[in-house]
Amino acid sequence: MNVGAVVLAACKSEQLLLPFLGKTTIVSILEALETAGISVQIVVLGGNFEPVVDAIRQRLDKSKIDLYLTPEQDMASSFQAGLIVIQNVDAAFLVSGDQPIYDPNLLTAMVKTLEQNTEALIVSPIHNDHRGHPLLFRRELFAEILSLTGNQTIHEIVNNHLDRLVRVEAKEWTNKE
Repeated sequence: MNVGAVVLAACKSEQLLLPFLGKTTIVSILEALETAGISVQIVVLGGNFEPVVDAIRQRLDKSKIDLYLTPEQDMASSFQAGLIVIQNVDAAFLVSGDQPIYDPNLLTAMVKTLEQNTEALIVSPIHNDHRGHPLLFRRELFAEILSLTGNQTIHEIVNNHLDRLVRVEAKEWTNKE
């Protein structure tokens, strides 16, 4: 299964550039994706994107950057911007750029879960009965996601397909160090 990732990095560039385990948050995210075998990476940026591009410049051969210049928009429109440019994938992760902790083992387990459950459309990590990020969407949902308008959200897509959502147990969402 060929899987890509859309990293929603339209948040404030300061969040993406915070140090995390000796790297910036955005580099930590991209490295976790790469370690999990996710080679198609789309980074959706908002305003003041230059410092973020500088931070990931060495990774540009591995990541495609989509400059999305309306950061006041919501998660759905940013994900749509990434899905428009992502190509040749069977599924795509929705990755929030303001969460630096992504376990490559979890990402790999989510992909395997989607591969093994051919009826599943969405895979979500779960911890203490709470769904979290990243979310993994099968290509069959891309058109529906791209058709969202106005105040419609990604959560509506998830809620519309709860019968075809599979959960994967995850570690804690935040680092308590």
